[in-house]
Amino acid sequence: MLSRSVLVTGSNRGLGLELVKQISASLSPPEVIIAACRNCEKATSLQEVAEKHKNVHVVKLDVSDEASYKIFYEDVEKLVSTKGLSLLINNAGVAPKSTRINMVKWKQMMDTFSVNTVAPLMLTKTLKPLLTMAASQIQGNDLSVRRAAVINISSILGSIAENEQGALYPYRASKAALNAVTKSLSIDLRSSNILVTSLHPGWVKTDMGGKNAPLTVEKSILGIINTLHSLNEEYNGEFVQYDGKKLPW
Repeated sequence: MLSRSVLVTGSNRGLGLELVKQISASLSPPEVIIAACRNCEKATSLQEVAEKHKNVHVVKLDVSDEASYKIFYEDVEKLVSTKGLSLLINNAGVAPKSTRINMVKWKQMMDTFSVNTVAPLMLTKTLKPLLTMAASQIQGNDLSVRRAAVINISSILGSIAENEQGALYPYRASKAALNAVTKSLSIDLRSSNILVTSLHPGWVKTDMGGKNAPLTVEKSILGIINTLHSLNEEYNGEFVQYDGKKLPW
């Protein structure tokens, strides 16, 4: 089993939807899979997965709406009960297209930071009691996804060391900031035995990645799930590719 319970944000399409599909279809799936999305009624593909797998629960969440976090916490708490939340995958994100220096807008920057950086941090803060509860269920202080973990879906475009083309200001900056959030969380949550890692899914054929991307969604998620199984102390506070390769900040 990957984890006792899993929560995936932005699960109505792309990487999030495929995560829910593959995790729920595994030989030993989690007891509870929480698929969070903004418009549950319109998420027809996700609803089909939930109908097929009774351990999949579709729950409404707009990550940019802080006021909704309290109700969302209560929804999650009811589903995981006293076992807590084992794995939080902060996947929801946005990527503005017109982002060269002469086209980037103030609102673009702020909106992108809100969804890509602030929301993962604040959602982790909100769900920390449930993550801590899950971590306490297993003896010892080793780190793993099976015990309790926060996985922030980042991007190689957030790597400062690898930036050789410029532009893409909102997306690059928000993902670089998300990586900084991951590093701090990995330090602050270590005492609670919660693993925190940033994960780059590769350049994937999604609405954000575009049709020229070399990776299919299925291959990316298969690699991510295999990598999640192997994460331990060595990967706490690190930036990792879908295949487990460590990336430069």
